[in-house]
Amino acid sequence: MAIERTFAMVKPDGVQRGLIGKVIQRFEDKGLKLVALKMLWIDQDLASRHYAEHVEKPFFRELTDFITSGPVAAMVLEGDNAIEQVRTMMGATDPQKSPPGSIRGDLGMILSKNVVHGSDKPESAEREIGLFFEDNELMDYKKTDEDWLNE
Repeated sequence: MAIERTFAMVKPDGVQRGLIGKVIQRFEDKGLKLVALKMLWIDQDLASRHYAEHVEKPFFRELTDFITSGPVAAMVLEGDNAIEQVRTMMGATDPQKSPPGSIRGDLGMILSKNVVHGSDKPESAEREIGLFFEDNELMDYKKTDEDWLNE
């Protein structure tokens, strides 16, 4: 395992439902360190770059329309094996197939509005962090509990 950074986002449905704090709390309770956080309203250009790997898929327009429909809370999390940790915590893309205890399993109802997004691999994390944050927006600090949470 290695300390890594990943990108995560509370999508417009999660923001509208007042779930930002609950989602962040779950990540922090797990032991992940929040190193960047901001709210923004994604425009079509950023949405298209964010979902570039889906541009040829039939659901691309639905993805970009949804992600630009309201504000989001974008964040960067750091920790031991952070990418896999966040993906596991989020649960399956379809909330109805997500296990209880996962963010989507507990807080989501439908596939098209599934509360959160998280990078799926190191290359995606690096690309998505770069899309949403400047280098000077990423905090580098040590938390007092890091020695207890990381190898």
